[in-house]
Amino acid sequence: MLNIAIAIIVSAISVYAGYLLRRYVAEKKIEDAEAKVKILLERGKKEADDIRRQAELEAKDLLYKMRQDFDNETKDRRQEIFNLEKRLAQKEENIDRRLDLLEKKEKEIDARKEGFKKQEESLKAKENQLHMLIAEEKERLQKISSLSVEEAKQILLNRLNEELNAEKAVLIKRQEEEVRSTLDKKSQEVVSLAIQRCAVEHTVESTVSVVNLPNDEMKGRVIGREGRNIRALEMATGVDVIIDDTPEAVTLSCFDTVRREIARRVLEKLISDGRIHPGRIEEVVEKTKQEMEEHIREEGEKAAFEAGVDGLHPELIKLLGRLKYRTSFGQNALQHSTEVAFLLGTMASELGLDFKLARRIGLLHDIGKAVDHQIEGTHAKIGADLAKKFNEPLEVIHAIEAHHEEAQPTSFYAVLAVAADAISAARPGARRETLETYIKRLEKLESIANLFKGVDKAFAIQAGREIRVIVQPEKISDHDAVNLAREIRKKIEEGMEYPGQIKVTVIRETRAIEYAK
Repeated sequence: MLNIAIAIIVSAISVYAGYLLRRYVAEKKIEDAEAKVKILLERGKKEADDIRRQAELEAKDLLYKMRQDFDNETKDRRQEIFNLEKRLAQKEENIDRRLDLLEKKEKEIDARKEGFKKQEESLKAKENQLHMLIAEEKERLQKISSLSVEEAKQILLNRLNEELNAEKAVLIKRQEEEVRSTLDKKSQEVVSLAIQRCAVEHTVESTVSVVNLPNDEMKGRVIGREGRNIRALEMATGVDVIIDDTPEAVTLSCFDTVRREIARRVLEKLISDGRIHPGRIEEVVEKTKQEMEEHIREEGEKAAFEAGVDGLHPELIKLLGRLKYRTSFGQNALQHSTEVAFLLGTMASELGLDFKLARRIGLLHDIGKAVDHQIEGTHAKIGADLAKKFNEPLEVIHAIEAHHEEAQPTSFYAVLAVAADAISAARPGARRETLETYIKRLEKLESIANLFKGVDKAFAIQAGREIRVIVQPEKISDHDAVNLAREIRKKIEEGMEYPGQIKVTVIRETRAIEYAK
């Protein structure tokens, strides 16, 4: 029993001790948890304070930046307002000055009107006095000459009629000479065009090409056995192949520059390849003709691109390319057309016209020269027909037809085309006139005008087709200017030889210059 009681007591003590131990452990855990919670609360509070302070700092920075931006914007606005006020003040000053000037000018104009009115009254009085003197003089003359007014009028009319008849004779003779000169010039142009269109067998500088050979032995290969190679080449290309004593060279002669260029390329290819026989010649000729067509098309496209002309028909582009192998008095036709396009476009833009249309006219104005040796008619008429065929605008067709005045120009573009064509052809170096001869002609023209008294300056313009003479107004009157123009014209006709005609313009002006300070 005792043991049982002791066991019960021990069990109770153990239970109680375990209870106390668990309570102690629980209280310890609660204390640790409270400590951790306290630490977490303090840490959270600290972090919240840090975040609050950071937010306050960012808010202050933002506020500072906003204030700074506002100050800068306000400053810029104030500066703009200040500048505007300054400009307004300057404009007001300028307006005030202009008003003052206008008032002064109005006063001057009123004063001048008053002066003119007085002069007019004085002139009227003098005119009345003059009429009275003329009437008195007529009465005296009638008394002295015992002639009536009608008889005196008849005598004067007879004298004027005789003088007019003499002047008519001079004018008729001068016009006959001008017509004869124009006819001679036209006949020369017709003959030269006929010579250019006719591919006669003659050798000049513009109808010959020279192909260099690596050695003289190559001449024999070009000729071939019994001349079969050279005959095949001439038949396939339509070009005369001349092999003479010129060392290491073969001459190609043909009026048609396109065929001559094809023959030159064919011969160079054959020489480079080394295989020269009739079959190979025909093969290379056909291939070169195709290459030449492509080259001509590329040259036409290049010219159209340089002139800024688009939308041309492919056939017109090919004809443009053929102009590269066409010359007129030694001037390349394609280069001339491109130059006329630029000149025509420049003049049209200065006059407020469509410069693109003007350039189109300038580029196509000589398109008829590409086929004028194949079709009957002048190149202007042929070109107009081609432009019409390929649906070019009416302005282009008319300007092409009228650029040599074969048709009456009825538009600004046609008139400008005539002028641009003349400028391009007449500029120094464009055609077969040396620059030295051209300069001497201009200098002689100016020196003739400077020989006369009262001439201040003389300028030869329009490639020597016009001389402008500026005279001293205090020495030359208006009537003297007319006589001076006639005298200069006579001197030029006597002392110079020149194509066409030279326009003499005498300029007399009086300038009054004052400076407002």
